[in-house]
Amino acid sequence: MPDNPVEAASQIPARSALTGNVLVSGLVSFFTDVSSEMIVPVLPLFVTAVLGASMTAVGLIEGVAESTASVMRSFAGLLSDRLGRRKALIVFGYSLSNVTKPLLALTGSWGQVLAIRFGDRLGKGIRGAPRDALIADSVAAEHRGLAFGFHRSLDTAGAALGPLIAFATLAIMPENYRAVFWIATIPGALAILIAGVFLRDLRRPAAPRAIRTVRIGGLGRRFAVFTAIITLFALGNSSDAFLILRAKNLGLPVATIPLIYFAFNVVYAALSIPAGTLSDRLGRRWVLIVGYVVFALVYLGFAVASGPTGRWIVLPLFLTYGIYYALTEGIQRAFVVDLVPADLRATALGTFASATGLALLPASLVAGFLWDRIGPAAPFYFGAVMSAAAAVLLIIVDAGAKQS
Repeated sequence: MPDNPVEAASQIPARSALTGNVLVSGLVSFFTDVSSEMIVPVLPLFVTAVLGASMTAVGLIEGVAESTASVMRSFAGLLSDRLGRRKALIVFGYSLSNVTKPLLALTGSWGQVLAIRFGDRLGKGIRGAPRDALIADSVAAEHRGLAFGFHRSLDTAGAALGPLIAFATLAIMPENYRAVFWIATIPGALAILIAGVFLRDLRRPAAPRAIRTVRIGGLGRRFAVFTAIITLFALGNSSDAFLILRAKNLGLPVATIPLIYFAFNVVYAALSIPAGTLSDRLGRRWVLIVGYVVFALVYLGFAVASGPTGRWIVLPLFLTYGIYYALTEGIQRAFVVDLVPADLRATALGTFASATGLALLPASLVAGFLWDRIGPAAPFYFGAVMSAAAAVLLIIVDAGAKQS
């Protein structure tokens, strides 16, 4: 038995990758994403068509909501590691997100939407790092990619179902976006209930004082390099709201856009587990590199699409975009966990999420500005270049990790 409590914490008996906290976390994310993704494909349409906001305002809403909330991710991760407990922060974060969403049905200005989106994403910032750390705590290192891939798969299955419900709602009540917002409260309430009842904190030995007071700089050079590269990529990764608005710009009927988003999420959900397993076997870095190349190609496709044929390329591009998500979202988190000690997992995950999330403010502001001042293709050319740069840096810079 280890004498060091930190070492003991890292040797918590591993559970099956697809049971216990991993399964419950997946179910909570499933219902939360049903709720969230009912809203995502219609919110930019509501903000621009009903509330009269500009593309720059859309960029401000999405950028401020995501990046400001990201500040909480680092704090919540550090707090989770210091307390040695994850559940309370996870449940509070999911509750905050799901309680604020119904307010969208009552809003009358894009400024109010900004405040509501901030509350929603603040909840995401509070729950994200502790939840991912709890998943990592609950499985052996050799199943880490599978566990994160499974979580992303359930999360994205909910994200696929949400737009389908939104489509059905709009088919019955054309352009009644507020009805979509009201219906989204039901799965959100289920998510809060499941998290509160079924998530379990793992018993972890109290960390020594040195660990409790660790600074972010102690996370190591490779963590810093990897985070810097992905933050560079994030500067070109504007909100998906711009993809939705680009689809409308290319001539897709509003009611069909949730269906396109549904198809994207089906691909994402279906490939998340295989991608996670592949990263366990072949290494995470090359899987991520392929993912960023796919992103660059998708954004390039959205940039060059035009004319009557442009609308027909939207579906293939969204399906390919699902491949990018499967190859990167869960695997980035597993890579971060590989890079740091067990007792700093939540701190590292929160720091990583904060750095990449803060980049979303300039990313979305730049995208909105480029759209308004140059044209709809400009944000996508910019995103393609930034993604290609990140892929090249991952190839030539030592940001690798030994799995442990």
